[in-house]
Amino acid sequence: MNTASSVRQPTLFIPHGGGPCFFMEWNPPHIWDRMADFLRGLAATLPARPRAVLLISGHWLEPAFTAGSHPRPPLIYDYYGFPEHTYQLRYDAPGDPALAARARELIVDAGLPADIDAQRGYDHGVFIPLKLVLPDADVPLVQLSLLNNLDAAAHLAAGRALAPLRDEGVLIVGSGMSFHNMRAYGDPRFGPVSDTFDAWLTGAVEAAPGEREARLARWDQAPSARLSHPPRAEEHLLPLMVAAGAAPAGRGRRIFSDRVMETTISGYRFD
Repeated sequence: MNTASSVRQPTLFIPHGGGPCFFMEWNPPHIWDRMADFLRGLAATLPARPRAVLLISGHWLEPAFTAGSHPRPPLIYDYYGFPEHTYQLRYDAPGDPALAARARELIVDAGLPADIDAQRGYDHGVFIPLKLVLPDADVPLVQLSLLNNLDAAAHLAAGRALAPLRDEGVLIVGSGMSFHNMRAYGDPRFGPVSDTFDAWLTGAVEAAPGEREARLARWDQAPSARLSHPPRAEEHLLPLMVAAGAAPAGRGRRIFSDRVMETTISGYRFD
């Protein structure tokens, strides 16, 4: 893989599964295999080794877009009732305080609220998927929060503000789930619901850039939108908005889809 940091990175929206799902036994046993294989193969699809990763997780909301600047972030095991060994998982990727400051500056310059948090660690929306994507944990990593008003247009705008980082060797990753109704997983009645929303979401992602942003800003008006992401629970979809916004003129496409717990889950790339 080319290591030149001047190579423009794509942006990604990846599913991070359920809790520590890739690192434990599950019933049925192979439910997460295809997603895990997809995540393991992602690094090989990049045009160059990233200089750093800026990751937006659906598990951190703040009044301002907040970048973690801890130089050695600890892990936050924010899942409950899982096997004991899953609370011993490690992901020791270094932080990047300079990148955190740069991200904050870009967002503030765009007229959006932004802050720095020098204490917070990586939540499981960060370390669980990245243990597969970049298992050596040797690429500097900054986590960026969502905005707690859950406004899609603001997250698209934050992505646009962060777009210059792509030419600085930074891989921007949104980590969430394209379908995230906790009460619906495993219920076959929600299979068609997830299919309907996934078809709309994929069509929106793959639309021409200007039309793409207009559609995504109104995602909650899409067919089956609120059955797929209930009101005030869309935090797992909004990382997609940042990833899309950070590729304002680039092509969007679906790069992963699988049937998981009776629902369709997809991942996307923007070039």
